[in-house]
Amino acid sequence: MSPEDLRDLCLSLNASVEDFPFNPETSVFKVLGKMFALSSLDGRPLTVNLKCDPDDAIRLRGEYPGLVVPGWHMNKRHWNTVTADGGLPDRVVRELVEDSYDLVVAGLPRAERLRLDRP
Repeated sequence: MSPEDLRDLCLSLNASVEDFPFNPETSVFKVLGKMFALSSLDGRPLTVNLKCDPDDAIRLRGEYPGLVVPGWHMNKRHWNTVTADGGLPDRVVRELVEDSYDLVVAGLPRAERLRLDRP
């Protein structure tokens, strides 16, 4: 997956925005103010921090050693750092990004979740 593909994927999700709260090199993708992905899109290798169910996080780290690792500078129980530029199939990266987004949306207050469902 290219950096442009990753950015496009994150921004394709409903109500998602890109922000740079830490520095101009680190893209933070949010839905209604809550982060679901963080990446230095110019980094080599291309990695992205994604929220993950704790049980799934452990399983993914075992299934993809070296490509899915505990989240760098994040809560290691709930976040993984995923290498997105070649070792994992794009389909898997896409699913992990969408799962992260869904987990964050599920944690939003009901009224905000309902706002996302409106066209």
